[in-house]
Amino acid sequence: MIPTSSDLNSTQDPAMAYNIRLKPDMPTLFEQSVAGRRGDSLRPLWTQARAPESMIPAHYLRPQPCLLPELSEPEVVRHYTRLSALNYAIDLGMYPLGSCTMKYNPKINEVVARMPGFVALHPYEPAALQQGALALMANLQDYLAEMTGLSAVTLHPSAGAQGELCGILMIRRALEKRGNARHKMIVPDSAHGTNPATASLAGYTTVKVDTNAQGMVSVESIAQLMDEDTAGLMMTCPNTLGIFEKDIQQICKIVHDRGGFVYMDGANMNALCGVARPGDFGVDVMHINLHKTFSQPHGGGGPGAGPVCANETLRPYLPVPVVVQDNGMYSLCYNKPDSIGQLRAFSCSFMVMVRAYAYIRSLGPDGILMNTHMAVLNARYLRHLLKDTFYIPYQTETLHETVFNDKWQKPYDVSTLDIAKRLIDYGYHPPTVYFPLVVQGALMIEPTESETKESLERFAEVLKQIAKEAQTQPKRLKDAPVFAPRRRFDEASAARKPILRAKRNLAPE
Repeated sequence: MIPTSSDLNSTQDPAMAYNIRLKPDMPTLFEQSVAGRRGDSLRPLWTQARAPESMIPAHYLRPQPCLLPELSEPEVVRHYTRLSALNYAIDLGMYPLGSCTMKYNPKINEVVARMPGFVALHPYEPAALQQGALALMANLQDYLAEMTGLSAVTLHPSAGAQGELCGILMIRRALEKRGNARHKMIVPDSAHGTNPATASLAGYTTVKVDTNAQGMVSVESIAQLMDEDTAGLMMTCPNTLGIFEKDIQQICKIVHDRGGFVYMDGANMNALCGVARPGDFGVDVMHINLHKTFSQPHGGGGPGAGPVCANETLRPYLPVPVVVQDNGMYSLCYNKPDSIGQLRAFSCSFMVMVRAYAYIRSLGPDGILMNTHMAVLNARYLRHLLKDTFYIPYQTETLHETVFNDKWQKPYDVSTLDIAKRLIDYGYHPPTVYFPLVVQGALMIEPTESETKESLERFAEVLKQIAKEAQTQPKRLKDAPVFAPRRRFDEASAARKPILRAKRNLAPE
């Protein structure tokens, strides 16, 4: 809803000083601390003779007690509840983040993930007691193989970035087995930032390929760059502009003819599921972000998951462990002599797999296809609603996301950052800004299939209102946000001179 009240931070109403939810200077736990206050009344569980300090070597003990805030239980609960009320959440409104794909997560996934047989499962239990979990993992692998057109699947990687590293290490191992790992990897300038980092971690020098005027990678540029010392190509399809790489099949053939492999960043697989399969294009290996495409809750530090799908050529190099079936029994196999090894503890982020499995089974093939169509339709509708409000640098038709920029707002001294901050005042989480780097002042929006027509129209109306403000009241955008608990930060100073310690109101010495 568009706010119509006056600026809350400039009001003279004395109630503002007491309104906990709107108070911008909510104290930290340390500032609320009162010496001697406790949240429990438990008696010591040990005698003096068995006190912890008598059992722990002296050099492990602190010379001074740990300085922790001292609070009652209600104070702690209220503090964290107030903090949670300040958070934006997908259950409150849309996340228009481009590329990050923050869509609504069906609650049935959470119900399934909390089933006792899954929640209470310990990774060190014998395989005979994990048959249900291992069967779920094996079935999920089959579903991902079917959707990608790639037969070898591992659920092992912890996130998309680790999935990338897994895929490129598999390519490197395959080339090493041929006798030459090669030294270079082609990466488009519109790639996710992790792509060149992954190539470097795997021991390759990145060779940049420029995006053409249509927002794609050209066949001619790949033909020119792909040589006998190049291991392959890392490609995102659809790319970070939301554009499908229409020449990908021909590009894959060029790479293969010269002895290389094609890695596809599958972060945007939610635009392809049920419609097109990367394996059919000629892609050799790819990762999928289960926390994006298949509705695992995303953000907040994890957990995520980045399963990797590969063709038969690369199957021997999958990381361990892999799920195998023998005589009707499932187990985890670590005996793979050509494997790139283990990238993390245990087999996978299992609860992520449970949620993704529930999502796929509840939708079925028709539901997954419909979701893909809805994701594309929603993005194209939002592009249509805003095409006369914000500049679109690449006119090529897009799929699941659209990139605008601030070209039409620049004459009023209004930037993409100002637009994003003002959106907070209107109750929306800002979209992705200044990415992809090939678009100056980028405003990258992905509505996902979760949003209704009315939701998209409300969001578009807010952006149109902000565009009008840019022309008539640009200072309002420069001051934004004014309704948030915190005003705009000095981001440069925060990065260069961070304040890492809060004030502490602890017991006097």
